[in-house]
Amino acid sequence: MILGHLDLDAFFAAVEELEDPALRAKPLVVGGDPHGRGVVATANYEARKFGIHSAMSCAEAQRRCPQAVFVRPRHSLYSEYSQAVWKAIREVVPTVERTGKDEGYLDLGEMAADFGKARALAEAVQTSIRGSTSLTCSIGVSTCKVVSKIASDLRKPGGLVVVPPGREASFLAPFDIRKLPGIGPRSEARFRAAGVDTIAALAALTDDELRRLLPGKVGGILRQRARGIDRRALETSSERVSISNEETFPKDIADRDQLKDELRRMSASLAGYLQRNSEIARTVTTKVRYSDFSIRSRSTSIPVGTDDAVRIAELACGCLDRALDDRPGALRLVGVGLSGLESHQQLALV
Repeated sequence: MILGHLDLDAFFAAVEELEDPALRAKPLVVGGDPHGRGVVATANYEARKFGIHSAMSCAEAQRRCPQAVFVRPRHSLYSEYSQAVWKAIREVVPTVERTGKDEGYLDLGEMAADFGKARALAEAVQTSIRGSTSLTCSIGVSTCKVVSKIASDLRKPGGLVVVPPGREASFLAPFDIRKLPGIGPRSEARFRAAGVDTIAALAALTDDELRRLLPGKVGGILRQRARGIDRRALETSSERVSISNEETFPKDIADRDQLKDELRRMSASLAGYLQRNSEIARTVTTKVRYSDFSIRSRSTSIPVGTDDAVRIAELACGCLDRALDDRPGALRLVGVGLSGLESHQQLALV
């Protein structure tokens, strides 16, 4: 198996630079209001020199770089570019698994007999994307998903890292454990408390040590991945693509009716996207962030997808009620996400 992981470089910021070339030489942050409580969605590489990164508060980003330019995200525009990118990719590599607008996995082995040919194929993908959209991407190539994903992040922007067969474990060994997909804050804290700071140290744990640190199947899966063993195949039957909209408020909001009005507005925007792209969604998720920054989400799935704004809003508000019934309180953010996307054409063929 030869798999590539592709990640577009600073995607939102790169699109904004294409739309306004005057932004290219400036530190650019795509996110919320730096004078409010917005967060950074992404930043270009000029801004990253100041330590600005995604999920940082925009206020902190402005403190680090007062001359930074802030723009609000334009998700419908990014979706248009994303569609063009994946069209360009499929012209070179037909079998892909999209995991987001700006990243996914490529089945290079379907078209390339060895890793030398896979490198050339990955370079052809980069050329195709650059030629059709002027965007750049970074690609990692290996025998499995976990190694390819980590490799794709090493030489940004525009990088290509190939890890040959048999080198997976030695490639992963020096990295900090937080680099390994699947390790969250709690498991990271447990590992560090036991002196397990690198992927190599995780890979070397005995069965007894692993059980003490992380009981259950998850620990075994993480250790396998730390050793470069990851047998997951591409999920091509249903692309795991979602769209979402969220809002951070200037002041916390406790009034449920006001929160639902926000959800209705977001639902209408998302429904408009679905209708423009002839798509429907089967799962609606409402995300809430409380004043203490804790986050909860509640989801509802329906048997047949919809692109109706009223129906989406109804489901989103129901999810909000469930979240607030479980834990009442004022919210600093609400959001709506849609997943299980299908095209009307696909639905008609079923």
